[in-house]
Amino acid sequence: MKIAIIGAGPSGLMAASAINNADEIVIFDGNEKAGKKLYLTGKGRCNVTNDCTLEEFLENVVSNKRFLFSALSALSPQDTIEFFEENGVPIKVERGKRAFPSSGKASDITKALVKAAEKNNTRFMLNSKISKIEKHGDKFKITIGAVNNRPHDISHTFDEIILATGGVSYPATGSDGSMLGILKKLGHTIVRPRPSLVPIILHDDVKTLEGLSLKNVTATIRSCQEDGGEGNFSKSLFGEMLFTLNGVSGPIILSLSGFINNYDLTNAALLIDLKPALSFEQLDKRIISDFEKNKNKQVKNVLDGLMPRGLIDFVIKQSGIQFYREVNGITKNERTNLANTIKGLKFNIKKLAPIESAIVTAGGVDTKEIDSKTMQSKLIKGLYFAGEMIDIDALTGGYNIQIALSTGHLAGKSVSNT
Repeated sequence: MKIAIIGAGPSGLMAASAINNADEIVIFDGNEKAGKKLYLTGKGRCNVTNDCTLEEFLENVVSNKRFLFSALSALSPQDTIEFFEENGVPIKVERGKRAFPSSGKASDITKALVKAAEKNNTRFMLNSKISKIEKHGDKFKITIGAVNNRPHDISHTFDEIILATGGVSYPATGSDGSMLGILKKLGHTIVRPRPSLVPIILHDDVKTLEGLSLKNVTATIRSCQEDGGEGNFSKSLFGEMLFTLNGVSGPIILSLSGFINNYDLTNAALLIDLKPALSFEQLDKRIISDFEKNKNKQVKNVLDGLMPRGLIDFVIKQSGIQFYREVNGITKNERTNLANTIKGLKFNIKKLAPIESAIVTAGGVDTKEIDSKTMQSKLIKGLYFAGEMIDIDALTGGYNIQIALSTGHLAGKSVSNT
């Protein structure tokens, strides 16, 4: 039994360590080293999983969560933590149940996965980009494209293949989506790849806010049709966010992008509740109190107790109040407009940042064409899938790497049983 794994990321490496009874296991990867994309995750720290229950985990999966039951049952987050600790990488769990290597080094995760694969007699063929896959009878023929030091294509034959080549984001790490094109030629349906966990670009000029971080706010993204209706989608999340040179990013923004990447954003807006812990009435009382203490001051010099100074000009402008109005001249209607703006500071969305900069790719191989209990193709016997190239994506917090590891583990176990 000769098994090929295409892709030396977390799913491919985990698959290699899980295979039993193979005469030969070969991992192909177009990069010069294994796990290249892993080095970028968690700002180099690698948020490898989330130490939560199955129910909590699935709540954080955006697309096709039911498809993951078997994979997560075969390798749970707790199993993953145990796997790395048994392979010499202590794990620490931080806020939000996010699990990291205690060393804070993503390279330790990669080294452990490579070591586990090598223990299972896996051979690596790096700098080997697959240009073609063909099925001949019960065998697969894999063709590796020519490179500078190898002027001709070369081919290898295998009994079974596990595809773990990732999505389309960060193409410099090898996730360039080329395998999705090959699969399409083989007859598989590819759900349109879309950026997920990506910053949002705004129409508004927010250069002066670049680097400003907001904590304990609620961000809402909804379509804003001309008739004033909410449109066909609305999603809110509470937490932290920050402004970039041309838009917004941070945890809740990245997560929101995963929910809206399949919608038309032409008439979409971002609304930020700067004081979600206060009702409108409570906020109004707070404003009245602050105004009474500062009756002779200009409005712009009174609001810094309610928001970061950098946001004050944006809030005053949207509220319709003149910048240099003194507090003692503000009417009740103007105060109402001010409170409404603080509870819903509005920015117009232009688009999501390019898919190349996304942490995760949404879309990929249609889950309807994959057996969720084995990860085997329903169309092509002996062909298995793992990781980000499957149409599954989740929020930030270690969920996406766990999906890669769990689907890789199940694919590896499944080829052993055929």
